[in-house]
Amino acid sequence: MDYSRLLSRRAVEMRPSGIRKFFDIAAEMDDCISLGVGEPDFKTPWAIREAGITSLERGRTRYTSNIGLKELRSEVCRYLQRRMDLSYQPDQVMITVGGSEAIDLCIRALVDPGDEVILPEPCYVSYQPITTLTGGVPVPVPLKAENGFRLTAAELKAAITPKTKLLVLPFPCNPTGAVMRREHLEEIAAVLRGTDITVLSDEIYAELTYGYDRHVSIAGLDGMAERTVVINGFSKAYAMTGWRLGFACGPKALIDTMVKIHQSCIMCAPTTSQYAAVTALRDCDEQIEEMRTQYDMRRRYLVKCLNEMGLTCFEPEGAFYVFPCIRSTGMTSDEFAQNLLYEKRVAVVPGTAFGDCGEGFVRISYAYSVEHLQEAMKRIRAFLKEQGLLHE
Repeated sequence: MDYSRLLSRRAVEMRPSGIRKFFDIAAEMDDCISLGVGEPDFKTPWAIREAGITSLERGRTRYTSNIGLKELRSEVCRYLQRRMDLSYQPDQVMITVGGSEAIDLCIRALVDPGDEVILPEPCYVSYQPITTLTGGVPVPVPLKAENGFRLTAAELKAAITPKTKLLVLPFPCNPTGAVMRREHLEEIAAVLRGTDITVLSDEIYAELTYGYDRHVSIAGLDGMAERTVVINGFSKAYAMTGWRLGFACGPKALIDTMVKIHQSCIMCAPTTSQYAAVTALRDCDEQIEEMRTQYDMRRRYLVKCLNEMGLTCFEPEGAFYVFPCIRSTGMTSDEFAQNLLYEKRVAVVPGTAFGDCGEGFVRISYAYSVEHLQEAMKRIRAFLKEQGLLHE
């Protein structure tokens, strides 16, 4: 059979994940240090694991409702009120298979062929392919290091057309670690009020915001809740990547439509994970703070090391990534990542994996132990020195 004719054109043209490319190569290498994947090195807190075990011992192994356990959705509402000052009712919350499914459902529920989706880049790798699979048109907006990789009102206005349906707001940002503070979000909200543009606010790293000011959601600003879907989950803040659990909150009509799609393709999120997540939200605020403190220390260590090496590094205010500029080496992002991997067995991700404007940068995750990071920095320093790029 000729699958070149049979396969979906949109599926064939999807860009593969640039993150996984280098991760897969690194996985086959001995003595390789991978800084490429955003997966916490912490174990899921014991109270959460125990709750999952208990749910299995009690035989709670059946499907839940499609929208998710009522107990968990109610706890999500209390959590968002307590931690983010957001007000939702349980019927405005759905539980998904990770934040990634919530992103997929939101885009598919809103975007028709020809609709435009504004994507501030560099950004997470999934937004663009999901948009194209729906027949939507991605509209990348290149963000600038001199603006702290934040989206400005002027950049947003320039990208809006009569076909604009959705703005993806990916802050705190993967890969840059950029954060939109309240004053920046107010400027964006001022552009959107009075339009029919919906915001997909991907807040999976909301708990990993550093400094004195806590995370602010655009949904909490005047007039924005009715036009915003907040997406979050348990993978990053609670070190629950393998539990595959996320949630989406928003206007009921939109959530109901997302649930219909979810019914047809997923049915429900993992039952054991849902029971465990109730405990996460109720009892694990302290563990979040402990992990954030560790990430903050690692963040400051990497920024200092990279700047000392001459790899100019914007100071991230959120998530667990740094995004150093490697233009001074004379290499492209892909060349730098490949050479570093094969010569020193350190895996980083080329900035171009997150959009064309990521050229000249690489992403380094600090969701790893201090010992792991120290050895990686030693190898990167040696790599630069051997290339004649480090002058000590």
